[in-house]
Parts: sequence; structure tokens; C-alpha cells
Amino acid sequence: MQQADLEQIQAWFDGYLNGYLDLDPEGLKNIRLKQEHTAKVVEVMGLLAVGERLTASETCLARAVALLHDVGRFPQYRRWRTFRDSESDNHARLGLEVIRQQQVLQRLGPEDQLLIEEAVRFHNLLAVPSQFKSPTDRYIRLIRDADKLDIWRVFEEYFQQPPAERASAVGLGLPDQADEITAECLAALQAGEVVRLDTVRVLNDFILLQISWAYDLNVPSAFRLLQQRCYLTKLAALLPPAAGLDEAIHRAVQHVRLMAER
Repeated sequence: MQQADLEQIQAWFDGYLNGYLDLDPEGLKNIRLKQEHTAKVVEVMGLLAVGERLTASETCLARAVALLHDVGRFPQYRRWRTFRDSESDNHARLGLEVIRQQQVLQRLGPEDQLLIEEAVRFHNLLAVPSQFKSPTDRYIRLIRDADKLDIWRVFEEYFQQPPAERASAVGLGLPDQADEITAECLAALQAGEVVRLDTVRVLNDFILLQISWAYDLNVPSAFRLLQQRCYLTKLAALLPPAAGLDEAIHRAVQHVRLMAER
């Protein structure tokens, strides 16, 4: 894949997004959120590509995956007014439909097309599948890392904003019960496991889920970026006291530090 191919996909994306700018102010705020998220994930992917020493062609592929990974979010939000897959449809599947219906990848060879489609299709699974049709799972691991690194940014900025200015879809409609933490979510973090979204009941649980992503990063440069940006400790500061919470967060932070030093 070449730079010209990436630029063509970017031009398509910009045009596609224009079809979603006719929403009401609240809807437009959420669409703009995903537009910015996409741009930031592409930016993070560029950093990971440098850190992992990708070639120029590999970098173009990785950035194309980043550009398209959340394209299903736009039809998802227009139809259901939510970014929560369990209350609408799998946004990765929707994204694959858009890519194929719009023939976004028609300029590329079949191997590159398959690689991008698989990375988009599987980027949001709880765990990376053990086998792919394409030759490598490298790109799905990269997009999962780049995606998380920007979601941490989104959530940090969400809490820095006055409530009236927040994009409503960020919190997935979860109640903001300041003193509540679901025991099952805390137990998962204490065990060094990723908190499952279907166990999340309140906004604090969603914060625990994001802290637990420390155990679901893949490449060393992603751990280094996470450590530099201090997202885990910033999120932890938002949580109420709970038995065993400080120890669980400390272990997650130490895990990131050790993996960043690989």
C-alpha cells in the first residue's frame, strides 16, 4: 500500500463524514467526538508505527486501519443515538458493511483489502482471535492499542469538561453514582483481568474497565506511551475509596512499567 492509496481513503472518509453533519446540536457533538477520535487514533498509530519500526508501506496500512476502524460508529449513532453496541449493533460489523458497500478499498490488492477488513472487523473483540485469514495479526494488535490510547484521552477530557459541554454518548448512558463500584468489576481488576463490559453497571465500573486495559495492550511502544501519559493514575483519581482498589491499581501501573521496559 502506498501513500497515494491512504490519501484516497482519507478523501473518501472526509466526504462520507459530511453526510452526518446535519444532526441536531447534541448529535453533532457526538459525531464530532468520533471524528476527532479517528484523527487522534491515526496520529497514535503513526507513533506506534515508528516505535515498532514499520516500513513505509506497513505504516500506510496501519494508518488506513486506524482511519477506518470506527467508521461504523456514524451509522450506528444516526440510527440508535448511542455508541453502546449492546443497545444497537456491533459497530465493527457496521463498519465492514460500510467499507464494502462504498468500495473504499477497491484500489488495493486483495491481500491488503483482507488485512484491513479483518483488522476493522475484530478490533473491538474482548480478546484477539487466535487465527486470521490474513498472514499476520500485527495490525489488529496495533489498532487495539492505538484505539485504547485515545479512548483514555477522550475519557480524561470528558471529566475535565463542565457537564453541560460533555458529549452524551461517551459515558454510554451509565449512571454516575459517585460512591458505587460493582464488586465483580473490582474483582476482575484485582485478578489482572480485563473487566467485561457486560458486568459494568455504573460509570465508576467503566473507569475500572479502562484501567484494566493495561492488561490488554500488545506492543512495547503502546505501554511506553501509556506510561508517559499517566492515564491510569489520572483515571484512578476519579474513583471512590474501596477495599483492595489501591493495590489493584498499583499492580496495573507496575505491569505497564515492566512491559514498557521490554
